[in-house]
Amino acid sequence: MILVRSHRFALVALLALALLGAGCGDDEGDEPQDGGQEPAAEEFELVNPGALTVGSDIPFPPFEQGRAPDYEGFDIDLAREIARRLELETRIQDTPFDTIFRDLAQGKFDAVASATTITEERERAVDFSDPYYAAEQALLVEAGGEIQAVDDLAGAIVGVQDGTTGADYVNDETEARAVRGYGEADDAYNALQAGQVNAVIIDLPAAQDAARQTEGLEVATAIETGEQYGIAFQEDADALREAANDALAELKRDGTYEEIYRQWFNRAPPQSILEATHQPS
Repeated sequence: MILVRSHRFALVALLALALLGAGCGDDEGDEPQDGGQEPAAEEFELVNPGALTVGSDIPFPPFEQGRAPDYEGFDIDLAREIARRLELETRIQDTPFDTIFRDLAQGKFDAVASATTITEERERAVDFSDPYYAAEQALLVEAGGEIQAVDDLAGAIVGVQDGTTGADYVNDETEARAVRGYGEADDAYNALQAGQVNAVIIDLPAAQDAARQTEGLEVATAIETGEQYGIAFQEDADALREAANDALAELKRDGTYEEIYRQWFNRAPPQSILEATHQPS
């Protein structure tokens, strides 16, 4: 605090404050992006004021992994960078995937970043950001086994993670005899290794990580499904979702997104995802 000791000094101080006020907004950091005014952090209705609370099903490497509070992964890094640009801290909340959208709708967290495919069914309960990852499924099997293609699943028992698009794919697109759901991806991998299921269908990067980490498993084939991941928000959180979209677009423009992508996937992101946008249905 400045203590003004004379009328002369008081006048000088008032003039200085007036000049300072006239100069506000000239710094680059204060300029609105794309001609619009980004909402201030205090305008968002957040579960924890000043922080973006993010639900994520952990572990699901390379998207989310580790132990609290030192979570890491592609989704985690991206969520933290978006929050930073919204001048928010980040709180990651580990949540089972089969209840994650219900928990979001009930206000347990502000967003979901958990390798989440944008689907019409999910959009009945939540809204999604612009896409940030182009996904496909994979067939994970016993190395050297008889199952090497999706057509080989006829009559087989296939493991999936509950609530995933991999589970939908097995039910809708294969002639599997039975589908066994597991709460965590690791449980499905363990069932495959133990011979309790004949194969697992799950997102490709997760399947590749499992094959690297688990003896006796291999990715037989990738399954192109045209999926795209998005960050999920509550349906009435338009201001937060739009601000996150702005931050995501900025990440894609300035190269930060590509840096994070290369760190986790050792390749450049596809141009299609750099240009992808999405409007909630």
